[in-house]
Amino acid sequence: MKIDVPSYFERLGSINIHPLQRVYELDSGKANGSHIHHKAVREFSYGEISNILNDLAVVIPIKNGNLKILEGVLSGIPNECLVVIVSNSSRIPIDKYQVEINAIRQLVRFTDKRMVVIHQSDQGLKQAFKKVGYRSILDSRGNIIDGRTGALIIGVLIAKMFHREYVGFIDGSNYLPGAANEYVKIFAAGFGMSNTPYTNVRVSWSHRPMIKDNSLHFAKWERVSKEENRYLNTILSSITGFETDIIVTASSGDHALSMPLAECLHFSTGMPIEQYELIDIFEKFGGLVADRPQATHEVEVFQIESRNPHFKDVDKDNDNSTGMLETFLLNLYRSKICSYSLKKILDQVRKGTSVEKNPDASRKSMLKSRLLEPIKSVQISEFKKELLDKSKTFTRFGSL
Repeated sequence: MKIDVPSYFERLGSINIHPLQRVYELDSGKANGSHIHHKAVREFSYGEISNILNDLAVVIPIKNGNLKILEGVLSGIPNECLVVIVSNSSRIPIDKYQVEINAIRQLVRFTDKRMVVIHQSDQGLKQAFKKVGYRSILDSRGNIIDGRTGALIIGVLIAKMFHREYVGFIDGSNYLPGAANEYVKIFAAGFGMSNTPYTNVRVSWSHRPMIKDNSLHFAKWERVSKEENRYLNTILSSITGFETDIIVTASSGDHALSMPLAECLHFSTGMPIEQYELIDIFEKFGGLVADRPQATHEVEVFQIESRNPHFKDVDKDNDNSTGMLETFLLNLYRSKICSYSLKKILDQVRKGTSVEKNPDASRKSMLKSRLLEPIKSVQISEFKKELLDKSKTFTRFGSL
């Protein structure tokens, strides 16, 4: 893979935010000693990418999805990776989780992939969380919370169980297997370029195709993504005093974290974790909030544009887009980096949105959103023992 080398970056405290980087070649071949070293391009041989993928776990949350699409995504993920599927599919009247297990077992027969599958409402999983004292992920009734945030935290802990150094998140409803393959290799390239163990790699989709006026329209940005990028850039600009548009991946659902960074972040329910990640990274490492011991560590944020378009169910996303934007704005507003002067700026950019038009609905949306504690305190050996002893749905495939 060949990726351009960024010529500058924005700095906030200990954070280096790299501008959008382009992929020039998806596969640059096997290293043979004759590769040209170019100051403007970073080249990764197949071997370099493969070595990083061996330390990468890819987490895929699913819920009552199309199995044909899921099989396509799984076929695109390189064989070196550990794949962790966290399902929240219904089990009555048809046990869709068991249907998923059967489909995955059939695929593994031909691919020999290393995979772990678990159901999000597994009672043994719930007991494991209680055993290690991680109750942030439990609701008021003591059950594991529904939603993508809970699934991804489960995925990160399973990745840690199997000693993976990096964890990536891939959408299980992507229609293009080649896109999933590229995203994972972009993760590896980002980690390969990083000079710190605290790294966030975010994929910027080249285009997001949709049907418009009875034809295929390759949109570059959707409305919510543009708004979220603008608000985060407004925050950065007001802090540094220099206007910027460097952030273009606020809504990057396909993204990855190094394990040391994933362990120390809070996660938010009620909004995609990729959005809150940047807010939390700014709080913890930006040098703007007192009593943050992690601020001494350098963090690198890479934003890399894919060659493949992002093809998925647009209507399904649009159903939740307005609510996600509202929750994003309110989380940003209550952030510790949002001073009084910054709140006034946000008040201006929020005017005309549904947050202003319907404040009661926005407050209700905010009540559904809460922060989950970092997983760093979880004793992973004790969690693993309890999970393997008590879980009824934990299933592993391949040489694990």
